[in-house]
Amino acid sequence: MAGFLRAHGYDPGPTQRPLLAGGISGALAAVPATAILYLLGALQVEAQILGMSNLQTIAAGLPFMAVAGAIYARLFGRAANSASSGWLFGMTYGFLLWAGGAVLLLPAVSGGLAPAGAPAVGVFLSLVLWGGVLGLALPVVHRPLRGRLEDAAAASASGPAAATDARASRRMGDQVFRAQEP
Repeated sequence: MAGFLRAHGYDPGPTQRPLLAGGISGALAAVPATAILYLLGALQVEAQILGMSNLQTIAAGLPFMAVAGAIYARLFGRAANSASSGWLFGMTYGFLLWAGGAVLLLPAVSGGLAPAGAPAVGVFLSLVLWGGVLGLALPVVHRPLRGRLEDAAAASASGPAAATDARASRRMGDQVFRAQEP
C-alpha cells in the first residue's frame, strides 16, 4: 500500500518543504483558535487547570500548535497541500487533536480536571477551527516556500547528478540500495 501511495504522489517531492509550511500554518491558525478560546471562556479555564496565566497558556500553546501543523503537513503529505480539500483534512485533524489532547491528555496531566460547559465547547470549536484554517492556509503558505525543480535537479542528492554518481545512495521504498561501482 505504501508503495502505491508513493507512486501516485503521496510523498512530498524534493522541492517541497512541508514541515516548515505546516509549522508556519499551524502558528497562523492558532490566532483565530485563540480568539474562540477567549470568547467562550475556555482560555481562562485552561489557564486555571494548567496553573498558568492566560498569556503563559497562549505562549505555551503556540509552539505546540506549530509542531502539530508540521506533523499535519507531513502526515497528510500532498493531500494537506490541496486547496480544495485541505480544510476538510485539517478539520478532521483538529478533531483528532481535540479527542487526544483535550479529552484524554489534559485530564491525565491535570489530575482529572477538564473544561465543562461553554468552555468545553470552546476548546472543541477552537481546535476544529484551527484545523480548518490550517488546511486553508497550508497551500497558500507552502507556495512561496517551494523550491524550484531546476534547483532540486542541480543538487547532488537528486536529479541527473545523483543518477550518474556511482557512489550515490538511492532510496526506493523502505530499503536503501547503493549503486555498484564498475
